[in-house]
Amino acid sequence: MRKSRKRKSATPKKVKRVLVIALSVWLGVVVIYRFVAPPLTPLMLIRRFQAAWDDRRTAASWEWVSLRSLPAYVPQAIVTAEDARFIEHRGIDIGAVSDALSSSSDSSRVRGASTITMQTVKNLFLWPGRSYIRKGFEWVMSPIAGLVWGKRRTLELYINIIEWGDGIYGLQSAAKHYFKINASQLSRSQAAALASILPNPRKLSPIHMVRSTERRYERILRESSSAKLP
Repeated sequence: MRKSRKRKSATPKKVKRVLVIALSVWLGVVVIYRFVAPPLTPLMLIRRFQAAWDDRRTAASWEWVSLRSLPAYVPQAIVTAEDARFIEHRGIDIGAVSDALSSSSDSSRVRGASTITMQTVKNLFLWPGRSYIRKGFEWVMSPIAGLVWGKRRTLELYINIIEWGDGIYGLQSAAKHYFKINASQLSRSQAAALASILPNPRKLSPIHMVRSTERRYERILRESSSAKLP
């Protein structure tokens, strides 16, 4: 009986120790990414596995570009498209979260409400999908990561790791793939076109736009000049 009680009392301590270690490792990686470009993301690995499973050959393209090398209208287009209140919130847009939860009350999928910080955290540390579990991780991790990185670094990480097509990651690779130029050479309209496909970059094209993408593109082009940047 005594041994059994000791084992039961030791279990919570072991769990706590594992959680503390996991949190410490994660925080360490967050701090590293404040200064160093990530070598890979979980999504890239998942896409590679999916391609191998489907017996497809997909050449991944990924190049880092510095935020300071881009014309201001490029990040402005992305902020307008993905997170208009990026400067105002602390990683989570509470109003958007409330709207998403109320509109998803009868569903196991949480729609919308993803800020740039949350999407960066998801791409760097989590997995694709829209479950409450993954969203829960995002809501806990995003304010911490956002505080460590700061707005400017968060935005720089975001534009460099997000998916912009099948096997295309980051703005530099997207600019080269779609327009045959460097990201620093993008025009205002090209930046808006790239930002307009972010809701579904594997199916949408900035070159051959469907009507919904055209409407989004026109809105981004119209509103992006007033977007606030860090």
